[in-house]
Amino acid sequence: MSADQPRTLSVGFVPGVTPGKWVARWRERHPEVPLELHQHDDAVAALRDASDDVVFVRLPVDRTGLHLIPLYEEQPVAVMSRENELSLYEDVPLGELEGEDLLDVAACGGPKTAVEVAASGAGVVVLPMSLARLYARKDAVHRPVPGLPATTIGIAWRMEDESDDVEEFIGIVRGRTAQSSRQPSQREAPKKSAAQKAAAKKAAAQGSGGGRASKGAGRPQQGKPARPSGTRGKRR
Repeated sequence: MSADQPRTLSVGFVPGVTPGKWVARWRERHPEVPLELHQHDDAVAALRDASDDVVFVRLPVDRTGLHLIPLYEEQPVAVMSRENELSLYEDVPLGELEGEDLLDVAACGGPKTAVEVAASGAGVVVLPMSLARLYARKDAVHRPVPGLPATTIGIAWRMEDESDDVEEFIGIVRGRTAQSSRQPSQREAPKKSAAQKAAAKKAAAQGSGGGRASKGAGRPQQGKPARPSGTRGKRR
């Protein structure tokens, strides 16, 4: 990490995303750099105004001025009242949704309210499974709808932000190991190691005349005859 660190790394995420495993790896590898988590309905706005350094977003988003890497897909599900006949399906056929009043999430004021409306029996709302689980209610159920396109979760950061800690976190999310040479925290390690090795060799060569002494090692001392090799002779 660069000399001006540590600094707090601020990570934002939209509801339904669980960045816990990446946060745990960061805190294990870099306990000296605090990490803060913030949930936002509009994580991109928090990224653009620099409230957060990196954010987990649900696509599609406006990518202008942003780096963005897709990470994984979310399965779409239909959320409905327990009294709705669609709840009898394990997987709801896409055609069965045509006869239902499909709720508009934005018009309902967000996914949480949309689930409440669906639970009342006033309609059915289609959401990513992560949101259906997040806002689950006892009076509502959700069922997969295989015919609908999946949504995608990605990680985004500002193009002008080239700080080491952001790059380090992106590398963790992408699955790089702590020893990866592509991680900023490891780029200077080989140079430092080489310098340390060179200094150690220099110290070994110059310290206490060790090099000269080693050349004379094993020679018999002057004025004393050398003992023959092999075992000592027995007295007769």
